[in-house]
Amino acid sequence: MAGIYLHIPFCKKACHYCNFHFSTQTADMQVFVDTLIQEIALQKSYIKEPIETIYFGGGTPSLLEEAQLKEILAAIDAHFEIADVIECTLEANPDDMHPSKIAAWKKIGINRLSIGIQSFQASALTWMNRAHTVEQSHAAIQMALDAGIDNLSIDLIYGTPSLSDQALMADLDWIAHYQIKHVSCYALTVEEKTALKKQIEKGQIENVDSEKQARHFEIVCARLKTMGLEHYEISNFAKPGFRSQHNSHYWSGETYLGLGPSAHSFNTISRQWNIANNALYIKSIAQGQLNFEIELLTEANRYNEYMMTSLRRIEGFDLDLIAAKFGNRYYEHSIAMINEMEPRNIFNQNGNQYSLKDEAKFLADGIASDFFILESAPSS
Repeated sequence: MAGIYLHIPFCKKACHYCNFHFSTQTADMQVFVDTLIQEIALQKSYIKEPIETIYFGGGTPSLLEEAQLKEILAAIDAHFEIADVIECTLEANPDDMHPSKIAAWKKIGINRLSIGIQSFQASALTWMNRAHTVEQSHAAIQMALDAGIDNLSIDLIYGTPSLSDQALMADLDWIAHYQIKHVSCYALTVEEKTALKKQIEKGQIENVDSEKQARHFEIVCARLKTMGLEHYEISNFAKPGFRSQHNSHYWSGETYLGLGPSAHSFNTISRQWNIANNALYIKSIAQGQLNFEIELLTEANRYNEYMMTSLRRIEGFDLDLIAAKFGNRYYEHSIAMINEMEPRNIFNQNGNQYSLKDEAKFLADGIASDFFILESAPSS
């Protein structure tokens, strides 16, 4: 299986917590779309197998016009083999959504929406500097459901200073109310070079409370479980049959192509990422050149990535797969680490498969890093 990710680097305004690459200067969006279509042609040989998932992320892809989205999808269809059954996701902000736009999205092949709700609390949206209102969030969800978008996901952020336990539970109750099939819940993180980071450093707002975030994570997991959503990845929950197929490609170590400035690509032996600058990206493509950096992955790199993604997933890691894919050194190392961590009682075991117990999931990334084998990778 293979997927294509398209990074649409435009937003109406900057959210205080966001460190993704974007611009609020939207005047040259058509120039960008024309450039993206050129890049699609330039990258047509990157993926040999059929494309099963397409994901418009950003930024704010819902800022694009129907004609622009249609042009992009037509270019992908012209240069890649497309599978018979495909998941095509568009990230959308509530303030961009309208019944006519949703109908247009469906008409051109968008069959999954990921709506950036973040919170149903007005105070939290103001704190994040989001462009939409609580009323627009409710309207957007209802519009999508009325349009027959059954494969609907919403994003929520927990652990913000202004979000109480009660407010978080109220947010989660709306998931049950609307019968949402997929939810991505993220702990607020303080990223470098963001407005949030600067505000905290200046003492203008309080810093993140790690104990509160851990408590919020437990609330999220427990409450969504009662709603019948499977906790299939640390930050993702889904009703049966509604997992994100595109993101599952990432977590399963399958090939994907990233298009647009700052987008990452992976072909199992190397990882590459486009330049994170709109003007330079457009200039390079206009000259027929791809502007990216590339990292060739060593065996240790690939093992470390496998452990990182596996420990975030409900399936966990498989010792037999490690032996077959990476060899005896990594198999023995994994067993040694399991034995070392045994007193912490953090693993569920099913034969040679190990996954994290619920109480250890909030620490997944740290536990994975304990398994890492440190070894520098060659670059070119």
